[in-house]
Amino acid sequence: MALIGGPNLTSGNSFGERGKTGQRIDRRTLRRILPYVSRYRGQLVILILASIATGVITTASPLMLKLMIDDGIVPKKIEVVLMLAFGIVLLAILESFVLYVEARCSGKIGEGLVYDLRTEVFEHVQRQPLAFFSRVQTGALVSRLNTDIVGARQAITLLLTQAVSGLLTLVIVISTMIYLSWAITLVALAMVPAFLFPARIIGRKLQRLTRERMTLDGEMGSMMSERFNVSGAELAKLYGRPAAESALFEEKAGRVRDITALNVVQGRMFFIIVTVLTSLTTAIVYGFGGNLVISGALQIGTLVAMVSLLFRMYGPINQLSSLQIQVLTVLVSFDRIFEVLDLKPLVDEKPDAHELSSPQQCGISGRDVGAEVEFDHVSFRYPTSEEVSLASLEPVALREKDRGDSAWILKELSFTAPAGKLTALVGPSGAGKTTITQLVPRLYEATSGSVRIGGHDVRDVTLQSLSETVGVVSQDAHMFHDTIRANLLYARPEATEEDLIEACRAALIWDSVSALPEGLDTVVGDRGYRLSGGERQRIALVRLLLKSPPIVVLDEATAHLDSKSEAAIQRALKTVLVGRTSLVIAHRLSTIREADQILVVDAGRIRERGTHEELLAHGGMYASLYQTQFAEGVTDTDRKRSA
Repeated sequence: MALIGGPNLTSGNSFGERGKTGQRIDRRTLRRILPYVSRYRGQLVILILASIATGVITTASPLMLKLMIDDGIVPKKIEVVLMLAFGIVLLAILESFVLYVEARCSGKIGEGLVYDLRTEVFEHVQRQPLAFFSRVQTGALVSRLNTDIVGARQAITLLLTQAVSGLLTLVIVISTMIYLSWAITLVALAMVPAFLFPARIIGRKLQRLTRERMTLDGEMGSMMSERFNVSGAELAKLYGRPAAESALFEEKAGRVRDITALNVVQGRMFFIIVTVLTSLTTAIVYGFGGNLVISGALQIGTLVAMVSLLFRMYGPINQLSSLQIQVLTVLVSFDRIFEVLDLKPLVDEKPDAHELSSPQQCGISGRDVGAEVEFDHVSFRYPTSEEVSLASLEPVALREKDRGDSAWILKELSFTAPAGKLTALVGPSGAGKTTITQLVPRLYEATSGSVRIGGHDVRDVTLQSLSETVGVVSQDAHMFHDTIRANLLYARPEATEEDLIEACRAALIWDSVSALPEGLDTVVGDRGYRLSGGERQRIALVRLLLKSPPIVVLDEATAHLDSKSEAAIQRALKTVLVGRTSLVIAHRLSTIREADQILVVDAGRIRERGTHEELLAHGGMYASLYQTQFAEGVTDTDRKRSA
């Protein structure tokens, strides 16, 4: 199988963000948010009502302050002062309750949105083909599910609390100010454009910086994911490069630090500008209003109320102007989330796909009886980044120009694996054997030609039924960081304790499992590293036995076993594979001799086919491979046949 990627050991800006860091948010992004928010209509209505109440309370307090000065303090009426002071306290209590309702509603909507987006993105990513996962950086992908979705929640929270509440409060406050003094109101409103202009300029800069920071965060997360798993940590220790690893991480962390510092500076700059403008406007209003009070055109209580309302007006204006900055930056999160959701899976299910598992559809007489597997003029090349992935999820892809991934791996390949028979694939490394086994369960899609099971193209059947029909044991069996029981039940969740034990006995692993202190409840560690290679492989075979599929694909499934364990597994497999269609990448002589058909694969083509004896007698490529790769098991009779 061709190499299609490697760890990112280079530095530099992500190619995926080149030309995009200054990109404006598409208006379609805003429109696409609405359906998610509309799911919480009830909470949204309560939030709007609470926002209206907040605006009314915000306006009422300065008016009561005006009455206290003009009708209580100036005429020296103590009872009026006390009554209005008590009223202001009640308003404060009421405002606290309303703010609590606002926070509760916006929190429910925001967290509900996080749940909806996170589950939708996870489900969508699971539908992506294997080629997608072989190209993207894990950290960058996980960042979309964590950092970006949290940013999306912040965007909605800001829109709901600041935009809705701020806008309603602004309307009520300005109306009240016009009622009290239209002249002072005009002076105050004349300064509004001065607040909006810096917000527009700084907002664009922050949007670009935020997008770049998210990309750098993803790169740093990818490096941590690669180095902190067992394989990555082992590689770093074996090759003795801790200093180089630390230097590389320091470089990435330093770029994140620098870009984050720029974000903070730009945000703080806006706050400083707004503070200066607010102080300037307040001074102008006091000077203009003071002249009106001195001339007798305005009461002092009205001036105090106007200044108080002024702060309440510029508060929402500050919120709305800074909201533009904040929304532009956090909407980058939505943009990046929708990038993933818009990525159409290269391997997808047709709307009219039918079930493969029924006897009528795949031409078999029972669930455990295999069907014929046919490759009809199949050609294959690995898909490019543009076909299967996102530029922003694989920072090194364009720099490496896909490194020849467009080369043809399989070329017009045709063969038939007979129903219920064992077909062995042999050939040199990189010949395309693993690719053939990956096309059967449709982990990859044939570029041209067709792969059929029981006469039905795998592209015409449902993915679930195909998964149930084809069982695969790969060379490197993956295990989740969970118990042995959980890893086995992944193959068949309804399996009983007796089923698990029986399958473990059949795979000759039960003695090892039962000897563990926790038995089936033993945690296997990250990727199963607490177990030996042979034990992991046999656990994978147990999963295959539990699944009991009609078609079995074994990719060097006994590669990690010693001779004794391999012989025992071969005996177990011989019983399990009876009646099932089996496609096996063979590196052991015992497997090849048992095969009903041997296919010799080289450079993406079938060079030879036949039985063991027929191919030895032919004296071609198989005979040569037999003498080199399987020399340890060659008998004198076989040597004479291949001579």
